[in-house]
Amino acid sequence: MLPSPPIVLTIAGFDPSSGAGITADVKTIAAHGCYGVAVITALTVQSSKGVRQVQPSDPSLVASSLEELTRDVKVSAVHVGMLGSGEVAARIADFLERVRVPNLVLDTVLRSSSGMSLVDVAGTKILAERLLPLAAVITPNTEEAAALTGRDVGTLEEMKDAARQLHHMGVGSVVITGGQLERATDLLSQNNGAMQTFTADRLNSLSTHGTGCAFSTALACHLALGRALGEAVLLAKAYVTAAIRSAYPVGKGKGPLNHMYRMRNHPAGLVKKASGRT
Repeated sequence: MLPSPPIVLTIAGFDPSSGAGITADVKTIAAHGCYGVAVITALTVQSSKGVRQVQPSDPSLVASSLEELTRDVKVSAVHVGMLGSGEVAARIADFLERVRVPNLVLDTVLRSSSGMSLVDVAGTKILAERLLPLAAVITPNTEEAAALTGRDVGTLEEMKDAARQLHHMGVGSVVITGGQLERATDLLSQNNGAMQTFTADRLNSLSTHGTGCAFSTALACHLALGRALGEAVLLAKAYVTAAIRSAYPVGKGKGPLNHMYRMRNHPAGLVKKASGRT
């Protein structure tokens, strides 16, 4: 019998277009050689053209699913994304405060890229007061870092200032992703004062739906595989960059990255086969 891979639990919303949310998370987890289990916090009506509607899950169903899964399997890392509502967020916080899971990666999802709110005011409050201190690392983009800290976050120096404030709010480690900067720059800041930047050229692509989900889930996978945080951030960023470069058109709006680009039966792999490249 083969040894079991690390199990990564993702707690997030459902995107029927599979560019972000639970289904994209599970693809990312599989791409990293881990096994994905999932708890859905909300259903959405959305496509590549944006989010149209959000329906939070039944909070008691979320709580029961978390209990059932963690009684059955050993979880090596947890990714938390869209919370959906204050009631759902409270049940997740109750669970995570009682069951201290390893390698908790919190993607501080507040709004969709199309502008739809993905959590209510009560949920945002629980995120800030109860979930931030529980996380091994949080992964806000610059807009989310600004919302959480109440300050402008548009330059690398402002990212550093926001990271320091997030540490004062109880955050252990934070990665602020700066894909909108002239060069795509992510900042890793740890509460011991250490900071590290990861920079790459910006890609001119319409296939960027779900980049935040992919990055934070890939980060959780690398932590589950036993990698140190700095290496995990570097590898997660490299994965997202390659997945964007290998993407193919889906839908009429902002399409998804190619989460499974390493598979030879996916379009990127087929192109390599046809050209004789390995």
